[in-house]
Amino acid sequence: MVINKAYKFRIYPNKEQETLIAKTIGCSRFVFNLFLTKWNDAYKETGQGLTYNTCSAELTQLKKELVWLNEVDSISLQSSLKNLAEEFSRFFNKQNHAPCFKSKKNNVQSYTTKHTNENIAIVGNKIKLPKLGLVRFAKSREVDGRILNATVRRNPSGKYFVSILVEVEVQSLKKTESSIGIDLGNTDFAIFSDGRKIDNNKFTSKMGKKLKREQRKLSRRALIAKKNGFNLLDAKNYQKQKRKIARLHERVMNQRDDFLNKLNTEIIKNHDIICIENLNTKGMLRNHKLARSISYVSWSAFVTKLEYKATWYGKTIIKVSKWFPSSQICSDCGHQSGKKPLEIRSWTCPICHEHHDRDINASKNILAEGLRTLALA
Repeated sequence: MVINKAYKFRIYPNKEQETLIAKTIGCSRFVFNLFLTKWNDAYKETGQGLTYNTCSAELTQLKKELVWLNEVDSISLQSSLKNLAEEFSRFFNKQNHAPCFKSKKNNVQSYTTKHTNENIAIVGNKIKLPKLGLVRFAKSREVDGRILNATVRRNPSGKYFVSILVEVEVQSLKKTESSIGIDLGNTDFAIFSDGRKIDNNKFTSKMGKKLKREQRKLSRRALIAKKNGFNLLDAKNYQKQKRKIARLHERVMNQRDDFLNKLNTEIIKNHDIICIENLNTKGMLRNHKLARSISYVSWSAFVTKLEYKATWYGKTIIKVSKWFPSSQICSDCGHQSGKKPLEIRSWTCPICHEHHDRDINASKNILAEGLRTLALA
């Protein structure tokens, strides 16, 4: 099976390369915002927007007027137009909101360039990128497949990364003739139908005190800067503290991402059929008592990773309806009792008198319902 796969590496540009990256990001943002304005104006006047080809032709003329646009990678500017056209296409298909203007204050600061004539390549411990030349990077693994494009990103922490998108062929994993049901929770991140429980590491909570302390420092430095009449963008102490907080958030994000990747890879390797509840995460986030803990555990990210890896390696994901009463049914005799409050973590079936752990029982019921759904399909 041929798939698109991304490899992410940290890069270490020198001062000149950092300046060029900043210019490229700024020019890409300028082009995106300029043509978004033109697109909106055209839609108001004619009831129709522009097209990518029209914008591309205008960009060629614009580069003759604004010569500083020629200092950066031309493909990155074309990529901005293509992204704008795709965002409008998805908007008109009711897949997302209308495109909005980009700001230099946004957390995501990046640009994308396309692979043409070997302008993107791995050369030893360096990566070749258009205009930048050879950039030192942390080569943690080999890049397999045909390179399609590269996205250079500057994080709020001040670190630089490159994501290389490749086209590669993957082989299906060996069949294990095993199936598993998974119930997702807060106290335990995942509960398997075989009785295993995966601890919720609570990466954000563990960093909570330190984050609060550093956030208070940031607030004090903001007040001092305003008192002295400085713009926050020009206040060096404020910006230094802001990067420190960004590094803490980045560490938490990396820890959680590593945990999710390792867990779902292990599940995919060891099971052919994975049954999981189709959770209404958006609806659950409206519960103010649970919203914070639900957002921290990253259920949506876990399920998304599980789905695309299952597609890659020939495994089956079955989503059980969110209305299925997995916690109310006895997994032994099938008797359905009434709805139970969240504080009840174990219960005894009044018919067969089997004592159940609430979450393990739910995961067994999810597995049974998933297999039943698969048999009917």
